[in-house]
Amino acid sequence: MKAQAGPADIQRVCQRIEALGFKAHIIPGEQRTAIGITGNSGPIDAAEFEDLPNVAEAIRVSKPYKLVSRETKPGNTIVSVNGVPVGGEKIVLCGGPCSVESRAQILESARAVKAGSGQLLRGGAYKPRTSPYSFQGLGEEGLRYLAEARDQTGLGIVTEAIDVETFDLVESYADCVQIGARNMQNFSLLRRAGRSRKPVLLKRGISATLEEFLMAAEYILSEGNYNVILCERGVRTFADHTRNTLDLSVVPAVQSLSHLPIIVDPSHGTGKRDKVLPMSLAAIASGASGLIVEMHPTPERALSDGYQSLDPVQFAELADECRAIAELLASRRRVTAEA
Repeated sequence: MKAQAGPADIQRVCQRIEALGFKAHIIPGEQRTAIGITGNSGPIDAAEFEDLPNVAEAIRVSKPYKLVSRETKPGNTIVSVNGVPVGGEKIVLCGGPCSVESRAQILESARAVKAGSGQLLRGGAYKPRTSPYSFQGLGEEGLRYLAEARDQTGLGIVTEAIDVETFDLVESYADCVQIGARNMQNFSLLRRAGRSRKPVLLKRGISATLEEFLMAAEYILSEGNYNVILCERGVRTFADHTRNTLDLSVVPAVQSLSHLPIIVDPSHGTGKRDKVLPMSLAAIASGASGLIVEMHPTPERALSDGYQSLDPVQFAELADECRAIAELLASRRRVTAEA
């Protein structure tokens, strides 16, 4: 749409799309609003829309992922999580334990994240584990502890929904619902997340290609939820010196193809505490919008993923160094722009 297009102009286009039997998706942008069309089996004649008032142009999207594509929305999407903008000018740090183990543990974790200048708190109340005998989370009790931590610290909550059955419950507590790597292609769960009004953090599957990753996000957007944050968390390769291979090349690749913000999980991406800091710095240098890092008050006593979790002091150091890298890069961009 043209920059001066008003609500009536946008509604008129949506009505035309629906009259043709398709679905309209209103995607606001900084300069102008785009309206995506899904449900069509083939190309639509641009003349159907170009004669409508305040339509700037009708663009055929060549990618199979229509709504996440920059062809649909050239500008970057900024997703607000409890008032924290993800995808904006400043990096976002989300920290916390792999799983909520007790009230005392998650409250101590939240205070440490806050003291370390993190803006969001992570913690799993439901944990999909490789072994059925491993700690599976506290369920709703854990969600209540997360909500209390938010009340005490003001941190937004990021927590995982592992199935459709418990999604409603997780949604009622979370500020951002995480879809984990194992569920990246759980299409019924993706569709349910698409009907949510809460932001969604979508992690890349352990063997997913870039196109598969973006198509998973497309499932969510196609249901009407455009507040999606992508997350690179490592893929499975032949390498055995780390838990996974953190694919930082996917960050600029995503940014060239999609308007959605992408953050990085260096904890699952490496699986080793001593590699989290250097890979975090590399992630920020690659252009990631933020990090989601595992931090535990006492990693050696963690019920899950303690070997890749930072302690509070290490988390604060990581936050300081990552922000220094981000500020340096921002300063260089300003100098380049002024020149």
